[in-house]
Amino acid sequence: MRGKGDGVTSTEIRQRVEACRLTQRQRGFYNAHIPHRALRKLCALDEAGERTMELAVRRMGLSARAHDRILKVARTIADLANSETVSAKHVAEAVQYRGLDRSYWS
Repeated sequence: MRGKGDGVTSTEIRQRVEACRLTQRQRGFYNAHIPHRALRKLCALDEAGERTMELAVRRMGLSARAHDRILKVARTIADLANSETVSAKHVAEAVQYRGLDRSYWS
């Protein structure tokens, strides 16, 4: 916020979000509403993503519900990055948000 570089404009961010929402509509669900039966298919992780998720579940003691919510957030992060696959970096970012959420509300 205090940097002198040219940041991303609100218009650019809006365009990315709109493109992301279009992708989700074409998939048939907004990511927050992906049914459990479709979650593994729509949020399939690569091998590194699986390891990252497994590590997070063990270290943070995540419930199955928290696991699924992280997958949905990771899918959204991948969508915003215009990525068809959910990779370890998307999972790591989603886990980081979960950690921030837990520390803020605790």
